[in-house]
Amino acid sequence: MQIGEEEVPLLLKSAVDAKEGSSSKKIWVEMNKLWQVVGPAVFIRLATTSMFVISQAFAGHLGDLQLASFSIAYNVVLGFSFGLMLGMATALETVCGQAFGAKKYHMLGVYLQRSWVVLLAVSILLLPIFIFATPILLLTGQPRDIAEQAGTLSIWLIPLHFSFGFQFSIQRFLQCQRKNIITAYIAAGALTIHIFLNWVLIYQLDLGINGATFALNISWWMVPLGGFSYIVFGGCPLTWTGFSMEAFSGLWEFLKLSAASGVMLCLEYWYYRILILLGGKLKNATVAINALSVCMSINGWEIMIPFAFLAGTGVRVANELGAGDGKAAKFATIVSVVNSMVIGLLFWALILAFHDKYALIFTSSIAVINAADKLAFLLAFTILLNSIQPVLSGVAIGSGWQAFVAYANLGCYYLIGIPLGVFLGWVFNFGILGIWAGMIGGTAVQTLILSFATIRCDWDKEALKANARMNKVVVSN
Repeated sequence: MQIGEEEVPLLLKSAVDAKEGSSSKKIWVEMNKLWQVVGPAVFIRLATTSMFVISQAFAGHLGDLQLASFSIAYNVVLGFSFGLMLGMATALETVCGQAFGAKKYHMLGVYLQRSWVVLLAVSILLLPIFIFATPILLLTGQPRDIAEQAGTLSIWLIPLHFSFGFQFSIQRFLQCQRKNIITAYIAAGALTIHIFLNWVLIYQLDLGINGATFALNISWWMVPLGGFSYIVFGGCPLTWTGFSMEAFSGLWEFLKLSAASGVMLCLEYWYYRILILLGGKLKNATVAINALSVCMSINGWEIMIPFAFLAGTGVRVANELGAGDGKAAKFATIVSVVNSMVIGLLFWALILAFHDKYALIFTSSIAVINAADKLAFLLAFTILLNSIQPVLSGVAIGSGWQAFVAYANLGCYYLIGIPLGVFLGWVFNFGILGIWAGMIGGTAVQTLILSFATIRCDWDKEALKANARMNKVVVSN
């Protein structure tokens, strides 16, 4: 039976479960609690990411230039906004999750509104990236024809850019209450409409690649608008008590946590997108960009599953720490990591099995298909490694370690991974294979650091910190 807001949230019986019953029963109970968050979160992320993948696939079958320009606009320009907004919104997983675990329900609505204020301001600050996308891409060495068309598409994607802050905040607000199944239903409807819109706008109305951007703008905005309507029209009676001026108090503290969350996750999200920019500097740049964008789209689609585990783990850990149960938070972490790793192994095997066929989803170009085939091995191991690392980031979000992980991401990804990749790619002439292999090395180092921090964590101490954070919130408000 679904637990309502008026009942004890998520895990009131955690301590009892941890002490009674067999190990298999405890694992089953924890998996059930985890998948109540992860299941809808997986569907939501796959559905919304599939909107991009579908539009990219439609664009790819229009031609190589269209696929390359759409991939640059989506993966690089829009990806910059997507990664930052996604990261900053994860601050809600910390504060809302711990507030819900501590049964301070009214604060969730206040936190949601603070997130809207902060993310809207950041969205406005990011506008020049979209407006001046063409000269920025030319400065990074992209071919002029690709940069110009990608720049035009970037301007058309501005409405989509403004939707991210609202959608990601609403999604986390609902999932902290185990109400994200509502967003899943909305996303399913939006995805169905999106497929129809692409077919009509691209092929029936002959709008070409511009039709793909129109379809994205329309269908994507349906998700945050649907979630907003559910919240304000009575779907969350205890956690949403109406608009409040409290949303404008404590903004600085919330901005600091959001900024740390944003840096933590966006450094990770942007990391492999850099491959596409580097591909523009290689010979036959259009084929290189297209092959890399195919791989990054597959990776970006699949990584939504570990990101769902990131969200589920963050909620589970935050709820348990907010309720003062450090041991249950540790147990939730172990179960989540194992679940995500098993799914990662499945996709690793699928990529290796269909190494010469997966690019057919996006293109019929033999040159691009062959180039993507050569990258399949690296793609498979990137997927496998990414099945573990985001879950550990979820532990950090639930515990409030965002600043630590941001520094770890910066050092491992941008001071180790990219320099190593450039060294292997250009000094040893391994090209894009060397660049990607070096970047995988950066991810491996980061995963080891997060694993060590999680293993050494004093969970009882983290529970005390969470309690202190909630008490501070009550006093300051």
